Amino acid sequence: MAVRFQIVIDVHDPEREARFWMEALGYVAEPPPAGFATWGDYWARVGVPAEDRSDALDRIIDPSGAGPRIWFHVVPEPKTGKNRLHFDLEASGGLDVPMAVRRARVEAEAARLVRLGATRLETLEVAGMEHYAVAMADPEGNEFDIN
Repeated sequence: MAVRFQIVIDVHDPEREARFWMEALGYVAEPPPAGFATWGDYWARVGVPAEDRSDALDRIIDPSGAGPRIWFHVVPEPKTGKNRLHFDLEASGGLDVPMAVRRARVEAEAARLVRLGATRLETLEVAGMEHYAVAMADPEGNEFDIN
């Protein structure tokens, strides 16, 4: 039996990260659970101390229900190394699309995400391979690829 899961990303500024990834992925803010007006109300009900509760945007969901929930978890320490897990955003259209078109689509998506606060790290292209991608980092430095 498959289990449900969420992706948790450790961050300093959950709202900034949530807003970036909502735009990047086409996700929306997750509403509080049924019966609760706010996330703060929900956290109060489950016993989270007042100083640890927040109504800040920190959870996003795929509006179609197909993708996993993403929770941006506040941590005090900075990111110190390369991610062991990262997102691959598929913008090219796949092998049935001519390479010039795939490259243009990847570059357009990279430019869009730079405007949203991402940083371009490097182009991932190997001579003789039918692959083109761009490595990037989100506003807090978490790496991801566009292919």
